[in-house]
Amino acid sequence: MTTPQVEQVIAMAKEYNLIPIVRTLLADMETPIRIFRRFAKHDRAFLLESVEGGVQWARYSFIGTDPFLMFSVKKGEVVIEKEGKKYTNVSTKPVEELKSILRQYRSPELPEMPPFTGGAIGFFGYDLLQYYEKLPAHQIDDMNMQDVQFMFCDQVIVFDHVKQRILLVANVHVKDGDKDEDIVRAYEAAEKKLDEAANFLQQEGPGESFNRRPIPTHVELGDVRSNLTKEQFIANIEKSKEYIRAGDIFQVVLSQRFHIETEVDPLHVYRVLRTMNPSPYMYYLKMDDEIIVGTSPEVLVKVEGDRVETRPIAGTRPRGATEEEDVKLEQDLLQDEKERAEHLMLVDLGRNDLGRVSDFGTVKCDSFMEIERYSHVMHLVSKVSGQIRKDKDFFDAFLSCMPAGTVSGAPKLRAMEIIAELEPQARGTYAGGIGYLGFSGNMDSCITIRTIVFKKGKAYVQAGAGIVWDSVPESEYQESVNKAKALLTAIRTAEMMFPPQSKGDAVINQDYLYEYNPQT
Repeated sequence: MTTPQVEQVIAMAKEYNLIPIVRTLLADMETPIRIFRRFAKHDRAFLLESVEGGVQWARYSFIGTDPFLMFSVKKGEVVIEKEGKKYTNVSTKPVEELKSILRQYRSPELPEMPPFTGGAIGFFGYDLLQYYEKLPAHQIDDMNMQDVQFMFCDQVIVFDHVKQRILLVANVHVKDGDKDEDIVRAYEAAEKKLDEAANFLQQEGPGESFNRRPIPTHVELGDVRSNLTKEQFIANIEKSKEYIRAGDIFQVVLSQRFHIETEVDPLHVYRVLRTMNPSPYMYYLKMDDEIIVGTSPEVLVKVEGDRVETRPIAGTRPRGATEEEDVKLEQDLLQDEKERAEHLMLVDLGRNDLGRVSDFGTVKCDSFMEIERYSHVMHLVSKVSGQIRKDKDFFDAFLSCMPAGTVSGAPKLRAMEIIAELEPQARGTYAGGIGYLGFSGNMDSCITIRTIVFKKGKAYVQAGAGIVWDSVPESEYQESVNKAKALLTAIRTAEMMFPPQSKGDAVINQDYLYEYNPQT
């Protein structure tokens, strides 16, 4: 059965022009990965997942492919692809261009539906703010990533982990002047898409055999290269501390970019990564020749209804081997004055960011310096929220928070100027934002950290460290290396578990990695 029914859609069409309809299937023998593998060969596709607190799967995973519209911006050139045609123009305000397209679609937020039933999925690069502030550019843009890139999808497959079911979602397109009979035809067209999706899911996906290779406990990283030598990175730290002593900034986040050559399927890497480092934001975005894989722990900005929130994360300890060790490490983190001072500074920055788009007096700190445990680490986390002003929307909230202070510094603009001076290569997607912009007005986005970009036979990983006045250069360098190491290990692990298929090896199918829900 399809809901809502056509009579309800006709009634909603008086106010909305894009109305989601859903069909529910049993999914107790499926997983999001098994479903997504059926679409992974498409040129454009996405998978969004979440693990709450590092140990429990969030309710929904979202899968989509074949967008009806593509939007991208690079150095002011806007490219829109729709219905097989490509349109270009020049703009100095790319967010406004994206907003104008998204505002063409008005979709209801129905109580029985998941929070995302269609919209734009993609990323804003770190350098987005160069369009809105007088900021210097990095010297080199060797990766040539888009500044903004989004897929507009009106069909979504939603995996409900709680009820073990699949929700097939398609949207009914209503045109201005449509009569009831026109809406009925549009409803039937959307139902046909649901039929096609259900039939496609009934087909056996690739690689259903069990992979008997164990997950390796020791992995050699091999040839890994950085865009900076250790000496250069430490020199950048010392220069940053000079700026701090001079009063230019309180903190700056410096990074380095590593890369390795690999032929591994990025989806295998995602599957390994989601078991090694389950996080609140996990994503696989495939957009033509670029694939972005990540497990980010940190919200950039989230908007639901009139509520806007951000959740600064600053302060880290490793997980203990026992509950007793965990408690000791928590107390050590909570009592660390340096960690607390950095965290407080970033909470104040978050309050200031939300204050620019919220009603006066509504910005508050809902939780402050609470410990959140993840699979391998624990963090100090705070939640800042506000009531978004009626003359603002999620684009305004996003621009106000972009980029997050936890990946730039404070004061933000001066820190970004110093980053452009000391980091020669453009950051691209790193330290920007990834997420969805829903047709219904909701948005959810994370900071693009703990992320791998696959492009032209190489995998790129960027990681940084927050520099303050008493930072120890050697320790900060090692922090950036350690953050990158987890992602590089996932790549090498996937290579070991899924080596190129040898002739005559018919026993082990290299396309399937067993599923399990992490408990630690």
